[in-house]
Amino acid sequence: MPEIPTFAVPSPFLGVSRTDRAADFVIAGVPLDIGTTNRAGARDGPHAIRRASRMLLDGAHPTFWTDPAAMNLADIGDFQLALGDIQTSLHRIEEQANGLSHIIALGGDHSITLGLLRALARRVGSLALVHFDAHVDTWPSNFGQTFAHGSVFYHAIEERLVEPRRMIQIGPRSPLQREVWNWTIGHGVTVLSAQDVHAMGCELVAQRIREVVGETPTYLSFDVDVLDPAFAPGTGTPEIGGLASWQMQAIMRRLHGIAFVGMDLVEVSPAYDVAEITALAAATVAWEYLALVGASPET
Repeated sequence: MPEIPTFAVPSPFLGVSRTDRAADFVIAGVPLDIGTTNRAGARDGPHAIRRASRMLLDGAHPTFWTDPAAMNLADIGDFQLALGDIQTSLHRIEEQANGLSHIIALGGDHSITLGLLRALARRVGSLALVHFDAHVDTWPSNFGQTFAHGSVFYHAIEERLVEPRRMIQIGPRSPLQREVWNWTIGHGVTVLSAQDVHAMGCELVAQRIREVVGETPTYLSFDVDVLDPAFAPGTGTPEIGGLASWQMQAIMRRLHGIAFVGMDLVEVSPAYDVAEITALAAATVAWEYLALVGASPET
């Protein structure tokens, strides 16, 4: 148990005191939300996620027996962005993420992932990708805007930051133009819709994820709207029929052994949240991820 009451834990993620960039695992906030196409507000996501993370300090992870708060972990605060300028902001995200050994980024809208992938691909090369989302995010543009939160993986594939045949999307269920679907599938991306997840069960979904990414260095991008609005109302583009919180946990806890090299958690919009349940779900995703990558091989 923490030595001080939960409500008094300091504001960094999991209350960690370390703030330098040399840690093995680095939390960074990326409060960009000018790429949204519906409800803005994800710029407040990093603060809300950090605040909610204080609920996760009562002990070790009950599956991996790892305490993420005790890992070699730092919270370096929020990245500096260019007000009102997506392209320049993406460049700044790339430069500030460059050199970090293993980033856990708290968004912000999904646009931020492109800058993060550019930084990682510069060091690691083309990546495998595990993408949880209610949307495929492979539109070539959004309402005339070339770079936005719905086009991030179109550009990631076009820029060869990710290997599409090593890319799997979990949970899409939104309206979608047939040509966008055909482009996505045609490039070799594996898509498991929310209905597929419900029908297959978590064990088979996790097995399919492991099959797709193989041993390739892998990035995790988690859009909180993959969860049903009943479990995550505080997001900009909610879609009914999504995953439950327990399904998210069950799938992630079965991904042990994947060569993860970084992740982001995006699209938390606190203004639309209820009783902080979206922020807590998001903080728990990051906590689950840290426990997963920090677990011993024997676990």
